[in-house]
Amino acid sequence: MDASKVRSKFIELFSNEPMIARAPGRVNIIGEHTDYNDGFVLPAAVDKEMVFALAPNGLEVVRAHALDLNETEEFPLTLDAPREGWINFIIGVTVELSKKGASLKGYDLVFSSDVPMGAGMSSSAALECALGTGLNTLFNAGLSQKDIALAGQASEHNFVGVKCGIMDQFASTFGKANHVIRLDCRSKEMELVPLKMEGYKLVLCNTKVTHSLASSEYNTRREQCEAGVEILKTKYPEITNLRDCTPEMVKSCQAEMEAKVYDRCLYVVEENDRLMRACDCMAAGDLAGLGKEIYGSHDGLSKLYEVSCPELDFLVDQTREREDVLGARMMGGGFGGCTINLVAADAVDGFIADLTAAYKKELNKDMEAYVVVTGDGARTEAEVEA
Repeated sequence: MDASKVRSKFIELFSNEPMIARAPGRVNIIGEHTDYNDGFVLPAAVDKEMVFALAPNGLEVVRAHALDLNETEEFPLTLDAPREGWINFIIGVTVELSKKGASLKGYDLVFSSDVPMGAGMSSSAALECALGTGLNTLFNAGLSQKDIALAGQASEHNFVGVKCGIMDQFASTFGKANHVIRLDCRSKEMELVPLKMEGYKLVLCNTKVTHSLASSEYNTRREQCEAGVEILKTKYPEITNLRDCTPEMVKSCQAEMEAKVYDRCLYVVEENDRLMRACDCMAAGDLAGLGKEIYGSHDGLSKLYEVSCPELDFLVDQTREREDVLGARMMGGGFGGCTINLVAADAVDGFIADLTAAYKKELNKDMEAYVVVTGDGARTEAEVEA
């Protein structure tokens, strides 16, 4: 994303030359709702970003301008309680970085983004990681990339009220062009894996449906998984969470679980298995096999985890008989957002046209599509120029 309009607005508002920090949104190839169950995920940073212009202001306040909304807010550095609206993200990152030892002073910022909002591409993590990376450099805080990612996650927990896992912040911080990240959400160990997609592209189809239920239902799913783990521990005391379970273990406790709790737990352990098979397919260059696992992921998310919606299901179903699509599934928290599709490169234009027309005809709604390219993780302007 071009930073010139962000820099220009900053100079207009604050009469100062800023530094630039940026961080990307992400896609997730497979492994959805597994991160907060200490499972595995397979995200990639993309070429759509959140961009910040920042500079110290010599005051004891933070002055922030959201360029896309044309709104300005400020808060004292001593504030450590949530507020309403987008400023909550800025407060949260500021507080959580301070908890990790960053000595922050008053600063000004302007930010803008081309990460589609509500599309399941984690614009919130892009915001947190861009701001965290910028403040870390601006005030020579000396925090690691992992510290910045964890501060972003903590700000979601403590200020936004979403008990998210670590995937989004790690992808936004550590991403690398032409790679995916295989992240172990328990140990926080990660491996950059080359993404070889000769002849295919990743296409996102945005339902344009907002996440009206996402935050509350996200937390409910987490509670249901935790309830299932407590039941599983009575039979398998060696486990700590669903990461340690097999589908057979979950099935053996079905009679003791509420139906919804059982479905949630079964989905998570099956999704971890699908991710491992997907990694094997990628290593073997078996994109068709990868596509089958992606379809399996959607079926589990829709039927067992129940975080899909009619619009997402419709778009996935439209692809199932197409020879130019190897796999499709909903991506992100659910209840709207995008599907991710593995589409033959020479068929992308026709694919987008067909699904756009079908979506309009069936649901009388407009669909947006994005062909996404993997990109680099959070960085400052100096790093970009280097």
